[in-house]
Amino acid sequence: MAGDPYQELGVARGASAAEIKAAFRKLAKELHPDKNRGDTATEERFKRVSAAFDILSDPDKKSQYDAGQIDADGQPQYRGFGGQPGAGSASGGFGGFSNSGGPGGRAAFEDLDLDEIFGRFGGARGPAKGFGRGQDVRATLEISLEDSIGGATRRIQFSDGRTLDVAIPKGATNGQTIRLRGQGMPGRTEKGDALIELRIAPHPVFRVEGADVVMDLPISVPDAVLGGKVECPTPDGPVSVTVPKGANSGQIMRLRGKGAFAGGARGDLKARLIVTLPETTDPILLRIAEDWRSSRPYKPGRS
Repeated sequence: MAGDPYQELGVARGASAAEIKAAFRKLAKELHPDKNRGDTATEERFKRVSAAFDILSDPDKKSQYDAGQIDADGQPQYRGFGGQPGAGSASGGFGGFSNSGGPGGRAAFEDLDLDEIFGRFGGARGPAKGFGRGQDVRATLEISLEDSIGGATRRIQFSDGRTLDVAIPKGATNGQTIRLRGQGMPGRTEKGDALIELRIAPHPVFRVEGADVVMDLPISVPDAVLGGKVECPTPDGPVSVTVPKGANSGQIMRLRGKGAFAGGARGDLKARLIVTLPETTDPILLRIAEDWRSSRPYKPGRS
């Protein structure tokens, strides 16, 4: 049984509509169950405050209560043996919301910003979205560049120890959010969702530039001078590419459709050739270089 609505809200009987609304807003923020999880006493108080506001914010119900026609629960008051109920009717449902979907008490909330009161706790979002919906949970999942391009399934663990398998779609992008419906916090009517933000980890070989992937491709001096086939890594696995004769460091080889994704389209892989000397000094290469420098000198960058 609900207590006197005026006492539940802490307002005088002559309180204005604005004072009643302000008192409810303050108490609702303080007592909301999502802010006081597991506290059954506070939850019951929240229900009584909601029911009190349902009575006092509706002019008809308020006048019926003041006249003794309905009680604090919104039920008709009978006047003596065989008397008839007053004009009021039970609103029903938690906090004045009718289970039938009709107007029973709902109008009392229509001019209040319920997102302001309830949304901040991730619970109810107002009558239109379902009073009592569970809180959404958010998490960040770091994936590899290869996962983002080819798709994968990765497991994520939440702070409460719960784990979920997340399906990474092909062509996923950095910052993309995947919504897993019903995998959030439990609520009175439905569970919230899990919102998983994807972060593509830095790659030791590739750099993402828009939809393109850029990399340095070391080649040997003979391959640079004579040309030839060399192995080139890509996010899809290694491929063979043909280096042209006389290739130089800084020259770009473009592999179409081997890049990342942006705007739903896949870009290219751009391999920047880096002519690389052997790690140990080769005597034959030294003799060739000495002869070349003495008989065929040239200045790099000049034709």
